[in-house]
Amino acid sequence: MAINPMKAESKAAVGIAILAKAPIAGLAKTRLIPRLGPAGAASLQAWLLRRTVATALAADLGSVSLWCTPEIEHSEFAHCSSLGALTLKLQPDGDLGQRMHAAIADSVAPGGTLVIGTDCPVLSPELLRQAADALHEHDAVVIPAEDGGYVLIGLRRPDWRVFEDVAWSSAQVMAQTRQRLAEAGLRWQELSPLWDVDHGADLDRLRLTFPGACP
Repeated sequence: MAINPMKAESKAAVGIAILAKAPIAGLAKTRLIPRLGPAGAASLQAWLLRRTVATALAADLGSVSLWCTPEIEHSEFAHCSSLGALTLKLQPDGDLGQRMHAAIADSVAPGGTLVIGTDCPVLSPELLRQAADALHEHDAVVIPAEDGGYVLIGLRRPDWRVFEDVAWSSAQVMAQTRQRLAEAGLRWQELSPLWDVDHGADLDRLRLTFPGACP
């Protein structure tokens, strides 16, 4: 019986790489410290971290790696490793683009790699599966953020050009990324935008959606 190549390819495992800061008071979620205080912001980061790891593991797409900063030994990272099959890695030096590229380049998942942070609590296992499905059909997949960035990017194979000369942490990130993808000749799919938790105004939305998520 003949095998449909596209159907076979669609079953290829897709890796998930999570870039995360340790929930250390004064280091984590610094833009929210005026609203929550250093300890409260760190507590929120711990909640977001655990939720993101659980979501990635529940998606059941392939290998999941947690790229830690500034240290790999933090107790919250150890807790996350107890939730399932999770590989802890230390983030390399460099800007956000260099760190995302390193995570993709390190992956051996045959179907490509999805890179996410921990700031988007509404990212679900089903959305990760949709992103993986898109990656089976395209060179790249992106979930934009409502603030002009993105909450997920996936590549079938490493390509540094996608992350070059991007104004990280600005409202131009998604627009510049579209330009980089086009310049690299890559075919990509975008899913519907999602919101993340970066600023004080996001906390009210978070509390309404997830009561008890933060102090």
